[in-house]
This record gives sequence, structure tokens and C-alpha cells, in this order.
Amino acid sequence: MTKDPIFAFADHVVSTSLDDMPDEAIKAAKTFILDTLGVGISGAGGPMAAELVAAASKMGTGSDATIWGTGQKMPAGNAALCNSYQAHCQEFDCVHEGAVAHVMTIVLPVALAVSERVGGVSGKRLLEAAVLGVDVAAALGSAAQSGLRFFRPATVGAFGGVAAAGKILGFTQAQMVEAFSLAYGQVSGTMQAHTEGSGLLAMQVGFNARNAVAAIDLAEAGFTGPHGILSGDFGYFNLIEDGGDPATAAAELGQRWMIKEVAHKPFPSGRATHGILDGCLSLQREHGFNADEIAGIDLTVPPLIKHLVGRPPKTDMGINYARLCARYVLACAMYGGDVLMTDFSPAAYQRADRQKLATSTKMTVLDAGDPNALAPIGIEIDLRDGSKLQRVVEDVYGSPENPMSEAAHLAKFRKNCSDGPGEMSAEQIESLIEMVNQIEDLPDVGRLIFTP
Repeated sequence: MTKDPIFAFADHVVSTSLDDMPDEAIKAAKTFILDTLGVGISGAGGPMAAELVAAASKMGTGSDATIWGTGQKMPAGNAALCNSYQAHCQEFDCVHEGAVAHVMTIVLPVALAVSERVGGVSGKRLLEAAVLGVDVAAALGSAAQSGLRFFRPATVGAFGGVAAAGKILGFTQAQMVEAFSLAYGQVSGTMQAHTEGSGLLAMQVGFNARNAVAAIDLAEAGFTGPHGILSGDFGYFNLIEDGGDPATAAAELGQRWMIKEVAHKPFPSGRATHGILDGCLSLQREHGFNADEIAGIDLTVPPLIKHLVGRPPKTDMGINYARLCARYVLACAMYGGDVLMTDFSPAAYQRADRQKLATSTKMTVLDAGDPNALAPIGIEIDLRDGSKLQRVVEDVYGSPENPMSEAAHLAKFRKNCSDGPGEMSAEQIESLIEMVNQIEDLPDVGRLIFTP
């Protein structure tokens, strides 16, 4: 009987070290460790973040790990829950586009929570854990051959979190397999939350971060689970995903480093809005028109874009709905030259000029044959003087093919840290940048956790 591919995933995590990883993967890991810390610190002031910390405080007592941006201590699982939520609640966290998953959003909070609990975990070990956790999450997401049924950032993120924490703890292959299995039994995340723009969306990432810590602890205690969790009759690719090829994904481990394929988010909105924003802002910069000169905008998008962010604009949107409303965030960008955190408020939604432009934007679906494709994006802007401006976006800004510059990446990080509720000083921000840049020399990654 052929072994389930989960054994190959476990072997990759257990047997791979930093010495096996190319320099490009290590550099990318440092970039997205820093980026994730920044969006998590900012997210401490995000919607319902303080309320979640208060609720999580009732779920158990302990001081294993720290809530980013606040300094509050909690058990490791609860800290992972809160920090993963904070990293995702403002839609500013990095994403693997092919996997359609925010692959660092569970991996890093879980890895750091477990590292704090253990104590004395080196930066080199965290780097290994981050790269391997992203490998697992992104490979599983990329292996899917159908559109999203469950919320994939949460479901594959659980496996990535287990991989990262298991690497931190030095698990054997057998322990890793059991931990993956125990995580699979807890995997959750409905796309209904995305469809409705519910705050549950970011909570689902947090739930699976907490579940990853629980799976690690149960495996360490000797608990076991089924072993056909990817390809079995009721395995991940027959139950959670509607088909997939995990065997091929497993065969590419160690050859295709998924962290190198991760994309930045330059805007605090759903990644599926970013190709639209990128193309329209580029045309505005090139031709110098202002938003009031626009008669209408026609967008041609793949089915996934329509599914994720094609919702109609409203004047009474919730914040999670608004961040995933492409026509609204596009109107914000055309009027402001960017998309800002302040664009997501009741007063902003009711601005007549934005609503007029949003409602005059049309979206047409063109099926490119890949249910997980976020490009190409076709754009036509009709100006009131009768001119038409056109653009096709193939490589979205922030992707490895069209990356943010180092300066833009650091500017995003610095602003996120400054926007957090903990009043992080400029000196503390620069110190954190330097620590991550030299993370191989860091004796204890607990020093990465900002405490006000």
C-alpha cells in the first residue's frame, strides 16, 4: 500500500536544515518574518483585536507567550490565536498567490508562541521553521485543483503551523506525522465568512493557529491519529478540497522553495483587489487624470477575482466587507492615490464621490482556465473627455515578478509599527529591523517580541 504523501511532508520538515536552503529563500524568509511582525503589531489596534484578547483571557491562564503590540501574556495556543488574528484582520498580510493562502499568518505566530514557551530558541531555528512551515502550507494550497470550498489560508495554515512548531521542538518524522494528523482533525474555516464579509474570516486563521499548537502538544504527549490524511477517502483532498495532487507537491519539496514565491501586500485590502488597484493607479500616474474626470471603469477579471472581491459597494458596509469590495477600494485609490486604513470607516463609505465611482465600475468575468488564478486583469478607464485608457495586468505589484522595493517594504513595516497601539519608538522599530536582518545570530527569538 502506497504511503500517504503526508509522510514525505513530515520527512522534508524533519530532515531539512538551514544549510539546505538557498540564499534567496533565506532572504525572502527574513522579509516576510519582518512584514508579518509589522502587520501583527498594527493589527493589535485592528477591528475587534482588543475584544479578542479579552475573550481569550477567559480561555485559560498562563504566561507562555506574548500578544504582539500589547505585551499581554497568555498560554501559547491563545497567544497564537490572537497574533494570527491580528496579522490577518486588516488584510495586510503576505500571500502565496498560487496557493491562494496567507502562508505566514499562522506559521509565524505559532512558531514564535512555541519558541517563547520553550525559551532560548535561536534565530537560525526560527528561520528553518518559517521556511519549512511556508513550504508545507503553500505546497498543499498549490496542489489543490479546484476553487475554494473551505477557507484555504486557515486550512493549509494549520499544517504549516504544525510544521514550524514541530521543527522548533525537534520532532521526529513519526511525531510530525501524528501532529499533522491531529491538526487535520481540527481543521476548520468556511468560505461563507468571506462571502458575507464577516469578522469570522480572520478568526478562522486564529482558530487554526491555536489548533496547531494543540496538535503539537498532543503529539508530544503520545496521541495518534489516522495516516491517510491527504489522499484517503476522507482525507484533505477528498473532503476539504475537491481534488488535488499532493504527491506531486511532495515530490517538489526541497526543489521548489515556496517562500520565494510569496507576495507582499502593498494595500490593506484583499489581495484579489491588488491587480485592479495596481493597473488603475499606474494609468492615473502615467496620464495625470483625477478621479472626477472618470466617466466609468470596465474590469475584466478571472472568476476567482469576481468570487472574492466582486461584491457590490454599500454605504453601510462592515469593515471586513469593505476591504474585500474591489469597486469601493478602487474608488478610494482613485481619489486618494492609495488605500489607507482610514478608508475603512462609516464616514468614508458614505462619501458620495466614492460611491458614485464605485457603482459606475463594471466587472466582467473571463475564464482563464485556472480556478485559482488572480490574473490577468483587463482595465479600461473611460474619461469624460471621451478618451479611453487601457491596461492588462499580468504580474501584480507585490508579487515576486513585480516586487515591492526594499525601501517600500521597510516603509510599510515602519508605518505598521508606528500605527500599532503600543507606541513603538523609532529606535525600537529600527532595532527590530536589524535583529531580523541578522536573525541567524540571534540567540533567543523572544527578543523579537515588542513589549510596550
